[in-house]
Amino acid sequence: MKHHTAGKERVPFWLRWLLPVILVLTWLAIAGVGGPTFGRLEEVSSNDQASFLPASAEATAAQDWQAKFRDSDEVPGVIVIESGAPFTPAQLGEVAGLRTELEELKLGSAVVGPIPSDDGKAVQFIVPVNQSTEIKEAVQELRDAVAEAAPAGMQTFVTGPAGLAADLTAAFAGIDGILLLVALAAVFVILLVVYRSLLLPIMVLLTSVFALCAAILLVFGMAKAGWIQLNGQSQGILSILVIGAATDYALLYVARFREALTHTTNRTGAVLTAWKASFEPILASGATVIIALLCLLFSDLNSNKALGPVAAAGILCSLFAALTLLPALMALLGRAAFWPFRPKLVPAEEREPELVTGLEGQKGLWRATGSLVSRRPRTIWVASVLLLVAASAGVLQLKANGVPQTDVILSASNAVDGQDALARHFDAGSGSPAVVVADQGKAQEVLNSVKAADGVGEAYLLAEGSVPITGAPGTPSEPDVREGRVLINATLSSAADSLEAEEAVKALRNDVKAVDPGALVGGVTATALDTNTTAQRDLVIIIPVVLVVILFILMLLLRSVVAPVLLVLSVVLSYAAAMGVSALVFNNILGFPGADATVPLFGFVFLVALGVDYNIFLMSRVREESLKHGTRPGILRGLGVTGGVITSAGVVLAATFAALGVIPIMFLVQLAFIVAFGVLLDTVLVRSLLVPALAYDIGPKIWWPSKLGRPEADTAARSGAGTSPETDLEGAGRR
Repeated sequence: MKHHTAGKERVPFWLRWLLPVILVLTWLAIAGVGGPTFGRLEEVSSNDQASFLPASAEATAAQDWQAKFRDSDEVPGVIVIESGAPFTPAQLGEVAGLRTELEELKLGSAVVGPIPSDDGKAVQFIVPVNQSTEIKEAVQELRDAVAEAAPAGMQTFVTGPAGLAADLTAAFAGIDGILLLVALAAVFVILLVVYRSLLLPIMVLLTSVFALCAAILLVFGMAKAGWIQLNGQSQGILSILVIGAATDYALLYVARFREALTHTTNRTGAVLTAWKASFEPILASGATVIIALLCLLFSDLNSNKALGPVAAAGILCSLFAALTLLPALMALLGRAAFWPFRPKLVPAEEREPELVTGLEGQKGLWRATGSLVSRRPRTIWVASVLLLVAASAGVLQLKANGVPQTDVILSASNAVDGQDALARHFDAGSGSPAVVVADQGKAQEVLNSVKAADGVGEAYLLAEGSVPITGAPGTPSEPDVREGRVLINATLSSAADSLEAEEAVKALRNDVKAVDPGALVGGVTATALDTNTTAQRDLVIIIPVVLVVILFILMLLLRSVVAPVLLVLSVVLSYAAAMGVSALVFNNILGFPGADATVPLFGFVFLVALGVDYNIFLMSRVREESLKHGTRPGILRGLGVTGGVITSAGVVLAATFAALGVIPIMFLVQLAFIVAFGVLLDTVLVRSLLVPALAYDIGPKIWWPSKLGRPEADTAARSGAGTSPETDLEGAGRR
């Protein structure tokens, strides 16, 4: 398209003022509705186990059967009262009176207890909590009641599934406010440094915040309709992803807008020029991330399936905001957006320097980088690959086979402390039994098998009214039968969220299936085991799908086969290096006991999809410059003109993901480090050195099999016989 050179071109009123004002008002309306909806996400969000369950696992099927044996939807809370010395008879009597107070709270069905420990130093109650109530508030009621009624000098805990769920919800509480404020503050400071302007960072942040408001509105609607299961994990990632992605797209557009303002005094013409130049890379980038995220729908984990459309909706809103709201704001502000350092009009003869090496017109860091790439391309890319391979070796130390639920919460937790108290005085699995669903005709045989299994403390059949059949005098003799099946509760000797308990469940499954092949083993431990197993299976299935999708999009964008293959290989190597370094940091510096089994998959999806973003920004500009000047000068020119904006985008995205570290959840802290470090590694090493050096070394063949990859086309471009500067974008779009 032709660049405007005068300041009084006749631009229609509707294009100059009316359309930008309508777009801004439309986004204001969206933000006005979406902003308040942020506080309503709790209505459609859940952090209980059901939102993370593997869809087709044995534990899920067992949970469905278990629900048939309950008259209400309850989750057990385990109260532990611990003393430094054995309880006296008077103290036991005092504690026994607590049962009446607990039942008066009317949180669920009958309270079980008090149950004294064998050493006499602790007492426990099991309090069913109806999930129709707010778990966090219900658990707090229990904690207040127990702390007030317990004998002086004793420690009290509310743990079990209800206690852990409440503390997990409390840990996620910062997502609504602290996380967003930290992320926005970090982005604002970075933008101030980059632009040295007050108004432009505000406009970019407005674009990000309005995109988030639109995403929240969309996600709330999907969750309300029952299409997705929203949880605190996906909610936190949504906020970070939208702010980071929208800011990245905005930076690319602003860079093109600033460049266009050096060619014209007409702000509307500059807006349109920037929009046409940035539309294709922003669209390709957004489509890549969206499709990669939607590949999570192939997962068998409910949490992954939920995150896919949630995060994809966020990227979609980011893309639309960057291509509609930001251009509208720039159309209204023009050069004033960059005050006090407004871009100046550059004489026509200086706009497109005649390139011989590709370094003409460049200065500073990116001229030095381009010079280094042109002088020693092979040395640079080989050294970069070796460095990444060495860093990847740390992957062998990554322990991503799940962690105990008590290790997930990094902040102080009464429930976690309560699990430790349980382990000191009772069978550690108290309150979170393994559940066996067996055929009625084989009930006694299965029960005997469960009792004899390693790692099982005690087991009993469930009778009518949820009474255990223990064989003691006076207990019911007939089990509760639902659709020809019975239910057995088995208390594990190890803590329900421990690796030892998972091994016990594996053995238990083998034992009971030898008696009843149709038996199902579920419960908290089985759910964690199946979740970890499913996550590892998802890794094998989803990674190839994501890579194929990204490769296909890059081929369409770059009209090449060689370049996309090399780009995909580079980001995969960058991902492996990021995971290797992360494993070393987690194990040796932060002292984490391991990592959630979903961490490698989430790290892969975000790093590969977002890492390809920067290569799209770089290589789309390199292709544009190669059409004018030839491949090798085009590589150096593309590196120079995109270096600043892509590095800024990488720093912004790393900072926003690093903000996840303020939420005291191990999974989010680990994901924050992996993505932040990986993005910086990709921005600084892969995109700045490895990719340009490798492309420069290969030369025009990087574009094979397109015409641009042929020697005669490259020679024609270098001699000035290629497409003209005024029409190169339109010509590139037709190729």
